[in-house]
This record gives sequence, structure tokens and C-alpha cells, in this order.
Amino acid sequence: MTVSAYLDHNAGSPARPEVVAVVADLLREAGNPSSVHAAGRAARARLEAARMSVAALVGGQAGGIVFTSGGTEANALALKGCGLARIVASAVEHPSVLAYATDIIPVDQDGIVDLAALERLLAESDQPAIVSVMLANNETGVIQPVAEVARLAHRLGALVHCDAAQGPGRLALSMSDLDVDFLTLSAHKLGALPGCGALALKNPDFPMAPFLLGGGQERRRRSGSENLPGIVGFGVAADDILRKDTILEMSDLRDHLESQALARVPAARVVAQGVARLCNTTCLVLPGVAAQLQVMALDLAGLMVSAGSACSSGKVGESHVLKAMGLAPEWAGSAIRVSLGPDTTKTEIELFLNAWTELAGRKGLDVKQAAKAA
Repeated sequence: MTVSAYLDHNAGSPARPEVVAVVADLLREAGNPSSVHAAGRAARARLEAARMSVAALVGGQAGGIVFTSGGTEANALALKGCGLARIVASAVEHPSVLAYATDIIPVDQDGIVDLAALERLLAESDQPAIVSVMLANNETGVIQPVAEVARLAHRLGALVHCDAAQGPGRLALSMSDLDVDFLTLSAHKLGALPGCGALALKNPDFPMAPFLLGGGQERRRRSGSENLPGIVGFGVAADDILRKDTILEMSDLRDHLESQALARVPAARVVAQGVARLCNTTCLVLPGVAAQLQVMALDLAGLMVSAGSACSSGKVGESHVLKAMGLAPEWAGSAIRVSLGPDTTKTEIELFLNAWTELAGRKGLDVKQAAKAA
């Protein structure tokens, strides 16, 4: 089947052409970055150039970039490697963060972390803690007040980790502005290769306790031969994002999608529409039509979307994010995520709208005639 439109970029974006070209050339070369001969030195130079590019992407220091196998490992390295047993995380975090959480920060109906509740949690115990709050939610796109979280947490003696996997290329990102101690990145979310990620440390000399031991790579913070093709591709994608700002274009397309969806199907709803969200993400509710059915029907029409996170072995179940926001089960069970990429076109958005509206009509919802294009 020919794919008409891939609209699931929060699950992973296709590799950028520049990444494919560089990685294809690199795969023909030999050289381990830990080797001292000429090929090894050349590999090391490529590795360190990529480290500088990834650091520039987040406004961090190259010495503070630790390459990992992806965002999940980067989250684990931050939360377990910081040496603190108390891990305070928001209720809408990625499962790879919630798996380690000892305390949960509630969120409001828009999915924004409750700062007063965080302050109470930190104040109720003298036990040193690390606070983990994501930059933007992968299901709803809701942007969290991370800088405010950091100010509050640091005042009360806590470290701060931010999962920023969904951020690059979708909003301005500065580690110094956020003032977090650790920041997670995932290469395949920004058009590089899967199986590669990074943890950025504010302090490059932080005594991180590694949980992968062996050869002492990554300044003894993460042993194992580095994934050179993945890392070099990561660096190329980072450079490309810094050169090509597509935030405004994606935001315009997302807004068009939402306004048309609500105009065509008045009973529909956009989750957290009134708060700051990623420019590429919409969580769209079609009342009475199960999310799984929507995903499958759209798939048959050649349109790739998802029901919540794509990081649960292909399972479609109750969204912990929408549940934490207090969304009624019948609404949460009818929510899909549409996430755009830098190359998404208005034609692809129209293909989605037409197929989704047709499905709504087949399921008995009141459907209005499509508005004329501006």
C-alpha cells in the first residue's frame, strides 16, 4: 500500500536526506573511536564533531553530552545515575521515567504540572531528590513550565531532569534558559537514526554513576563502543535543525488541521487547545469512535496516526496522560494523536481531514461541509 501521509512524527520521524547520505558513506568506512590508529582517530574526530553539534542544539557544553542507545536509556541514566533514591516525576511523564518514580506530581485539566503540589512534595521530606518534568508531552504536545519547576526545585535543594525528546525542531530549546541539571534527547524524533540518544549534563564533571560498565567510553559514564553511524547522523540532524527553522510552517498547518476538524465535526474536541503546545501536535477526540478504530480506519486509507504513545509494544490501551488530566474515559478512549514533521504538506493535512470526516459521518456524527480553502 502506498502511504499517502505519515502523520506520526512524535513516534519517530523519517531520517533526513542529509542524514541518510552521511550515514551511507560512513557505513563504508572502518574505525572504532577508541582505536589509536588512523581509522580510529578519524572515527573519534567524527564522534566529537557530532557531540559539539548536539550540544549546540540545546545550548549545552560538548563535554556534558553522553551518547546513549536512545531516550529511554538517557532517562534511566539521569534518574539512576544521579545517586538519589527519591525521584519525583509528573503524572504525564513517559513510561521510562514513571518506571523509576517514587513520588508523583499531579497535573491540571490541561496537563500542566501543579507547582504548588511539587513544592509540598519537596518540602515534606529532607531526603535529597531529583525532579523529572518533561519539556513537552508526547501525546498532547502540552509544554511544561520547566524553568519554573527548576527554580522551585533548586531552591528546595533538588536536582532537575527534563525529558526533551519531543522538543528539538518544534520549539526553541536552551538548556541554560531551562536551568535543568540533565536533559534527554532522542535522535529518531528529530530525523536521525533510531537506537541513538543523548543525556546532556549542565555540569560536565557531575559524578554520574554509570550502570553500563566495561570499556569506560563516554568519559566512563556509559561503557560500550559508541554507535558511530547513529551519533554522526544525530549531529547532522542537529545541524540541519539549527539551519532550517520550520516551527512557523508546522504551527500554521497544525492550526489549520484543528480549525477544519472542529468546523467539519462540531462534536469533536482538541485536548488542551487553550494552552501552549508543540507546533506539530494535536490530540483530537472523535466522541463515540474508539481510538483504535480510528487508527485502523485511517491506516486503511494510507494515513499514519497513533493513539497515544508509540512506546508500548504496539499496544493501544488507556492513556495514563489523559487519565491524569481527568479526561472522561469515553473521551480519552476516542482520542488520537496527529503529529506533523518538517516536510508535512497542506495536501497531506487535507487527505487526513477528508478521511477522518468521512469516518465520523459513517459513525453517525453530525458532519458539516468542508470549508473552502483560503
